[in-house]
Amino acid sequence: MEHNQEVDSPNSVIIHHHHHHNNNSMTMLAGNNNNYPASSSSNSPITLSRYENQKRRDWNTFGQYLRNHRPPLSLTRCSGAHVLEFLRYLDQFGKTKVHTQLCPFFGHPNPPAPCPCPLRQAWGSLDALIGRLRAAYEENGGKPETNPFGARAVRLYLREVRDSQAKARGISYEKKKRKKPNPQLSSSSLPPPNGNSS
Repeated sequence: MEHNQEVDSPNSVIIHHHHHHNNNSMTMLAGNNNNYPASSSSNSPITLSRYENQKRRDWNTFGQYLRNHRPPLSLTRCSGAHVLEFLRYLDQFGKTKVHTQLCPFFGHPNPPAPCPCPLRQAWGSLDALIGRLRAAYEENGGKPETNPFGARAVRLYLREVRDSQAKARGISYEKKKRKKPNPQLSSSSLPPPNGNSS
């Protein structure tokens, strides 16, 4: 039941997009913890949804990032600027090629050959991640008005990433979000694409 509620949320398309990159996000969020699929299955109650498990992992990862921060940073002193630092830090684990403007494949959705452009976190992954962390912050006692994940700077950064990746990759996120809801959302999101196989 709870999962369906998630599916109906504005992040529904993103969550599925994110799920296709699940291994990527695991790599990115696991960071230095290569055993994390095994550890998550042994530590997490089976009753939790995939979304809840992912949210818990993301929250733990962010907590670890704060502890490793120099100087160490407490959650109460964490601001939107620190969240942006965290998102940029995650880019090193990204799997999505984002072409630079000098690249001949800039704006091509299906480049015919490899290129040296950098790998980044996909906008959809970051957007879904921020949604989960924003919820986790409040579930762990944070006040909505001081939630660093809801900061204006974070929203602006995500919008900028979305727009720049759409141009660089030759894809339109707007069409996916605006036009999918009626024809496809009912078929692709109610039974999650990979939900049956797990």
